[in-house]
Parts: sequence; C-alpha cells; structure tokens
Amino acid sequence: MTESLAKASVLIAARARQISAEGQFALGYVQPVPSPCASVCRMTAQGHHCEGCFRTLDEISTWSQADGAARRAIWAAALRRARVPLPLELT
Repeated sequence: MTESLAKASVLIAARARQISAEGQFALGYVQPVPSPCASVCRMTAQGHHCEGCFRTLDEISTWSQADGAARRAIWAAALRRARVPLPLELT
C-alpha cells in the first residue's frame, strides 16, 4: 500500500468510527447513511477504486439511489479494501 493510500485508510477508518459512534450505521437510523466520500476523487492507477473513499466506480454511481442496507454494504466493502476493521454494525 502506498503512503497516500495508507493515509486515506486512516481517514476512512476515522470517519467510519465517527459515523458508528453517532449511530448512523444502525439499522433503525432514519436519515440516509452518510457517504464515505473524502473529497479526494481520483481512481487508483489500476482504476479499481477511489483513492479517497475506496469505493469502486459502480459503488460511487449507485450511491445516490442506494437504500440504507446497500449503503452499509458499500461502506463495508470500502473498509475491507482499505484494510481497516469494520464497525460492529457493518459485520
């Protein structure tokens, strides 16, 4: 993992912890699950995922129409790509 991706991993892990602590990953949360976007919108050299939020192009393009369950699944996939632990609500 490059240094920039390692830094991005730290940032997305911190964002996930904050969202989890605020209860925004909970099944009963009534507002939309917040986006993992970190405003670092560029794809990896291989074009596999965004360097800032670790989402694939498909995940980014479907985000706005995704329901809570789909958004939690996207978060979980992004965190796995970032190689950071998942909050309990996403396991």
